[in-house]
Amino acid sequence: MKLNKKRTCLIGFAFFGILLLWQVYDSWCPTFLTDIFARRMYGMSSAELKASDPSTILNVQWIVGIIMACDNLAALILLPIFGNLSDKTKSPIGKRMPYILTGTFVAAVAFPFIPLFFHKNNIVGMVIMMGIVLMFMMMYRNPAVALMPDITPKPLRAKANGIINIMGYLGGAAATVLGIFLKLSDYINAADEARKVWTIEIPFLIASVLMVISALVLFFTIKENKLEEELKPEMEEGERLAAIETPVDDDKPMSAANKKMLLAILGAEFLWFMADNAIGTYIGNYVIYYLQSSSGKTMILTILGGLASVIGFATAGSIADKIGRKWTISIGLGITVLGYIVMLFAKPTGVVVGVNGEFSFPVILFVVWAIKGFGMALVHNCSFPMVVELCSSAKIGKFTGYYYAASMSAQTVTPILLGLVFMATSAWGVLPIYAGILMILSFTVFTALVKNIKASKVANAKGLEALGDD
Repeated sequence: MKLNKKRTCLIGFAFFGILLLWQVYDSWCPTFLTDIFARRMYGMSSAELKASDPSTILNVQWIVGIIMACDNLAALILLPIFGNLSDKTKSPIGKRMPYILTGTFVAAVAFPFIPLFFHKNNIVGMVIMMGIVLMFMMMYRNPAVALMPDITPKPLRAKANGIINIMGYLGGAAATVLGIFLKLSDYINAADEARKVWTIEIPFLIASVLMVISALVLFFTIKENKLEEELKPEMEEGERLAAIETPVDDDKPMSAANKKMLLAILGAEFLWFMADNAIGTYIGNYVIYYLQSSSGKTMILTILGGLASVIGFATAGSIADKIGRKWTISIGLGITVLGYIVMLFAKPTGVVVGVNGEFSFPVILFVVWAIKGFGMALVHNCSFPMVVELCSSAKIGKFTGYYYAASMSAQTVTPILLGLVFMATSAWGVLPIYAGILMILSFTVFTALVKNIKASKVANAKGLEALGDD
C-alpha cells in the first residue's frame, strides 16, 4: 500500500478551486459590506467615516457579521444535504462529479457580479449574488473534499490531506497575488468619482476562470467509477488498519467509543474554527480601519501564512506517523495560541507612508501569520482524516458533512458574536484576545477528550518501486 501522489495532486485541483474562491470572498466581501453599510447608516463612505470618527466603523461590524454569518448558516444546512445526496448518487461520471461540475459553473458565473453590484451601491443585488455563490459552492465543496477519502485508504489519508491542502493553498496564493497589485484599500480610500470598478472586478473574474479550469482538470483526469473498482482491495485493507478504537460496521449502530471520539473532535473543531474564522473574517477591516495601513500588506500576510501552512501540511503526515494525530493537532493548537499572544503587541505605528497617508504596517503581524499558518496546518491536516476514519467508504460524504457542519456553525456564530464584542468594547485590539480564548478552550477539549489511537503501520514503497508510473 502506497500513496499515489500524482493522483492525489490531481484531486487537489478541487481544493485549489475552493480556496481560490474563498480567499477572494473573505478578503474583499467584509470590506464591501462595511463600506456599503457606512453609506446607509451615516451617509458617507467608510473612508470618510474613518477620517472623521474612526471608532464609528466598529458600530457597522455587527451588521457585517450578520451578513457573513447568514452565508455560513446556509452552508450549515446545505453541506450535510449535498454530502448525503452524493453518497447515494450513481452516474456515468461518478457520485461526486455531477455536484462538483454544477456547483463550479454556476458559482463561477455569479461571482463577478458581487463587486459589480457593490460598485453600483446596490446592496440587495450584492447580497443575492453572495447567496447564489455560497449555495452552489456548498454543492461543490462537500463532494469535492470527499473525493480524497473516497479513493485513499485510511492510513494514508493524513499524508494525502497534506497534498490536497497544499494544492488548495496554491489557489489561495493565486488570489492573494491579485490583491497585492489590485489593492482594495486604494479603491476604498478613493473619492467616489475616482473609484475604478476594474480594481475590484478583475480578482473576481480571474478567480472564476481559474475555478472552472480546475474543475475541468479534475473531470478529465479523475474517473471516479473506474478508480472505485480498481482500489477496492486497498480500501478494504485500509479499513483493517484504521486508527479507531472499535471496527466500523455499517450494519450496527456506531459504537459508544467511536461516537464519543467523533463528538469530541467536532466540539474542539467548532471552537478552533470560531477562533480562526474570527481572524480571517475581520483581518481586512482590522488592517484598513484599525492599523490604517494598506490592504496590499494583508495579501502579503496571506502569502506568508500560506508558505508556513505548506510547510505544516508537508510535515504533518510524518509527524502524525510518529506521535499520532491527536498530539499533532494539539501541538498545532498550542502553536496557534502563541501566535495570538504575539498579535496582542500589534498596534498602529503612526508612521505615515504612501500617497494615501496610510500608516506603515507593523512587522510583528508577519511573525503572527507565519506561526498561525504552520500551527493551523497541523490541525487541519489531521482533523478531517480523523473524522472520516470513523466511517466506512459508503458514508464518507455524510461524515464530511458532519465535519463541515461543525466548522460552518462556528463560522455562523463567530462573526456576529465578535461584531457585538467590537461594538461593546469599541476596541479592535480585542480581536486576538477573543480568538486566543477560544483556541485555548479548543486545546483543552481536544487534549482531554480525544484518544491518541495510532494507525497500524503501513509499509511504504521504497527505492525503484516508489518511482512507479502512477
